[in-house]
Amino acid sequence: MASTSKLTIYTRANPPAWGVIAFAGEIAAQSGSEGVVTIDYQDKAADASETVKLESGGASCTAPTAVIKSLAEAFAALGFCGTTKAESDEINKWISFAETSFSKTADFQTASAAADALDRRLTLRSYIVGYKPTAADFAVWGAAKSSSVFQGLLKRNLHSHLARWYSHIESLPAVQEAVSAFTTAQKDTIKGKSKSAAASFELGLPNAVHGKVVTRLPPEPSGYLHIGHAKAILNKHFANMYGGKFIVRYDDTNPSKEKAEFQQAIIEDLAMMGVHGDRVTYTSDYFDDLYKLAVDMIKRGKAYCDDTPQEKMRAERMDGIPSERRDASIEENLARFAEMTTGSEEGRRWCLRAKISFDDPNKAMRDPVIYRCNPEPHHKTGDRWKVYPTYDFANPIVDAKEGISHCLRTNEYHDRNPQYWWMQDALDLPRVEIWDYGRINFVYTLLSKRKLKAMVEEKHLVEGWDDPRFPTVRGMRRRGLTIEALTQYMLAQGPSQAVTSLEWDGIWSMNKKVIDPIAPRYVAVLKKDIVECTVTQEDGTPVVEHTMAIPKHKKNLDIGNKTTTYAPKMYIEQADAVSFEPNEEVTFMDWGNAYVLKGTTNDTPIKSLDIQLHLEGDFKKTSKKVHWLAISEKAPLVNVILKDYDFLITKKKIEEDDDWTDFINPVTEFKEEAFADANVRQLKKGDIIQFERKGFYICDKDLSEDAKGTMEFIFIPDGKASTTSLKYKVAKIEKPVVPKA
Repeated sequence: MASTSKLTIYTRANPPAWGVIAFAGEIAAQSGSEGVVTIDYQDKAADASETVKLESGGASCTAPTAVIKSLAEAFAALGFCGTTKAESDEINKWISFAETSFSKTADFQTASAAADALDRRLTLRSYIVGYKPTAADFAVWGAAKSSSVFQGLLKRNLHSHLARWYSHIESLPAVQEAVSAFTTAQKDTIKGKSKSAAASFELGLPNAVHGKVVTRLPPEPSGYLHIGHAKAILNKHFANMYGGKFIVRYDDTNPSKEKAEFQQAIIEDLAMMGVHGDRVTYTSDYFDDLYKLAVDMIKRGKAYCDDTPQEKMRAERMDGIPSERRDASIEENLARFAEMTTGSEEGRRWCLRAKISFDDPNKAMRDPVIYRCNPEPHHKTGDRWKVYPTYDFANPIVDAKEGISHCLRTNEYHDRNPQYWWMQDALDLPRVEIWDYGRINFVYTLLSKRKLKAMVEEKHLVEGWDDPRFPTVRGMRRRGLTIEALTQYMLAQGPSQAVTSLEWDGIWSMNKKVIDPIAPRYVAVLKKDIVECTVTQEDGTPVVEHTMAIPKHKKNLDIGNKTTTYAPKMYIEQADAVSFEPNEEVTFMDWGNAYVLKGTTNDTPIKSLDIQLHLEGDFKKTSKKVHWLAISEKAPLVNVILKDYDFLITKKKIEEDDDWTDFINPVTEFKEEAFADANVRQLKKGDIIQFERKGFYICDKDLSEDAKGTMEFIFIPDGKASTTSLKYKVAKIEKPVVPKA
């Protein structure tokens, strides 16, 4: 069939047969032959309901799922039908699932239930069936892409595993190329052009060519990366999407602000986000080239040295007044620039400015400074240089020299785009595409490096750059945010131009979707007013101490088992004890039902209770499900501290004229002492778990240093309002002393 297959795709079909289009592209890519399936783009089908038609050996089919099945069978050798009969049956089941769950007639409830089922299916899977894309993936992806209901569900960020899979299938190079070819053909038919498709990319980045896209991330080593920088994941994402390269370049041009400590921190922070460059470079690698180009600009009459005082220069630029030094001769400027390179007192009076315009309506074009004198040693080049290029000069030049195809940056630089291109034009360098996207902010959160640094220096506010209250990448990882959730959340924000101030519930909801299926379950009981219970058998005899293997996660048995101890004495929490009625039947989780006979004291709080087991009781008929811990010398309980945090700032958005220190939250850390079951001894720092009925926690201190010590766990917000809103409610606070940066 492969040599006689003709696929007709109708460009005005609504919705398009996305799954077929993507599948045809993947077949061509894997078979290594472009002619295995001949694709003919047509304007409209004779039958308005048709979106696609496959003809082979005199037979034909038109339903997208039928076409996918037929193509999968024709190219079964490539594994699209699976490798076993069981896999083949599973694939056919999911193709049928796609046909019904995301059809045009499917209502919200049907599509929502289907999305839930897919999300569960993909929890620990990269593909729907097997370990490579099959016909099932393309059928479901195509149906989902064509479903407006599904697209609405996707935007709600409630199905992290499904979103990850959907984004991955869409980013496959063959899929991108096939979808782009269809889009081009669709535009051509509307314009009355040829019906054959040109191979160009019009999705995502403008003027992108597969295999030739090169993006970069140029962090300045002057601080630690924070959640606002995480949108840089888009740089890596687009490089992967187009089969290109991604460069991490350290923009180390200011020795007054930069440190080797920050440079190393950024390397670690990027690794925490799963972002690795195909190349790692430094702007300082190009200092020789940049210096020569600066001299060249002077010789071309496109740059001049200026000693105008900073305040006066700022005022002149604002008012469109030319500098008195603007028309100095080339010889004078070369001499002054040479003096700057010595770092002398005279040299430090001067800077080098690009000679663009003094009164351009765009103030970014008003002769920006491109070189400054700075005698401080550089953390990488030492004392060799006394002059350093500014970001505005170095960035466009190094981008051009490194072959960057697309400069992705936040739209706060939008006014400087003409300046960026002017630098490249002035030095006869190739122009680089600029693609702006909106920066993101979060409520109750400061993202200014200067302000974060001030908090670190004032030790009573935070512990350091990795403080779990901090919006730094390492702070949020310490709080329990996973790389997968961070990546999916940033990709879900997309390349929007809007500058947004986001609530925290979305990213933590997505994080819960990631950790819920894989976090093992343990038990912790608060020590405050703890209640000791005496447990007897149904006949009143004491319980004999014993152990039993219990799944760590009842819905994911692959995680393994834990050992649960049962004993004649156990602890429960005061909040549960005071809720019991005399002789009430309750359920003790992982043990069974029991009657609460009476308390041994009438004191408040309750000190102890007598419990009689009733293991044949029906847990479905009890309203109270209680967690507990056995008291045993053989399996001693572990001392733990459970920590939770509040926002550092009490105002949702700090305005420009606000003094941010007026809104520092005086109480941001909350600790509770508890006992945890003996199984937690095995946990290591960074392990994520769930304490039953309490929530998700990340281990912040394990027992590696002191086997008899106290473990610490940090509560991970789950996206609910109670865990992502400001807890502080005091009307007036005392203003802490914070150093002014």
